[in-house]
Amino acid sequence: MKHGPIQINEPVRANSDINITPLVDIVLVLLIIFMVVTPLLEKDILVRVPSVQTDPPDQVPPPDQIVVHVKGSGKLDINVREVEENDYIAELKKRLDPRQESERVVFFVAEEKVNYGRLVWAVDSAKMAGAQTIGIATDAVQ
Repeated sequence: MKHGPIQINEPVRANSDINITPLVDIVLVLLIIFMVVTPLLEKDILVRVPSVQTDPPDQVPPPDQIVVHVKGSGKLDINVREVEENDYIAELKKRLDPRQESERVVFFVAEEKVNYGRLVWAVDSAKMAGAQTIGIATDAVQ
């Protein structure tokens, strides 16, 4: 076979047509991905919802529980005894220190008009006092 110089009769022109084959490939891959993922999105998340208890209002909590009531005015009660802001952490620490770590539970009851920042401060201060578990009491929806 003899090889010789290549002669070009016409100049090569650029193809100006859009090649849609890669676009179709990408769309089909995305379609398959969405078809596979969509059934996984419909899985249920199991949530354990506590049973509803209705206690009479202003009931004194049992002596083994610590319940902090944050009033709309910003005042704090620990087990229906009003506590000054300066003594709050010390009072909680005094009640929590004798308990084992797993029993250091503090429940919070906040009035509807309480400032959110005030409630967060009370919860953070309880953690600083040694609380390991925090519970937030809510009103039953009627």
